[in-house]
Amino acid sequence: MSRYVALLRGVNVGAAKVGMADLRRLVTDLGHDDVKTYLQSGNVVFGSTVRDAEELARGIERAITDELGLRVPVLVRSGREMAAVADGNPYADREDDPTRLLVAFLATAPAKSTVDALMVPGGENVAFTVTGREVYLHYPDGGYGRSKFTNAYLEKKLGVVATTRNWRSVRALAELAAG
Repeated sequence: MSRYVALLRGVNVGAAKVGMADLRRLVTDLGHDDVKTYLQSGNVVFGSTVRDAEELARGIERAITDELGLRVPVLVRSGREMAAVADGNPYADREDDPTRLLVAFLATAPAKSTVDALMVPGGENVAFTVTGREVYLHYPDGGYGRSKFTNAYLEKKLGVVATTRNWRSVRALAELAAG
């Protein structure tokens, strides 16, 4: 059995309200084990014998739609992938404040041409590194909340579904997925 992290996009920040007890029940009802949620923002860690992350994501999306009537994109990473993300942040050694470090998880790797064209909006001091299906973000002068370089901006510019987590959450999810 492998460990996975499901990251729900836009849960409990807009119209899509999903209770974490409901989310745990839905994922458990799909046949997954040791289901745990983290915070109230759509993070769920679980064990499964299913080896296909896209199949896992589609199953959770379908259950949310069928049971709760919501269309919520779900991105799934294996425990090994989450560990690699937590170990691979190029900005972690430059920043002590975990609220200034974030990771945008992408549904698919973006086209090289869109990555090459990605630029920070004028006047903002944001560093970013696109690595496969993740974008590491560093906001040295302030928080993500005041920036225009947001999840929605990344989705528009890269042409893929994304969901962003702060560094504290990334590390916690990697630890939970490790068992």
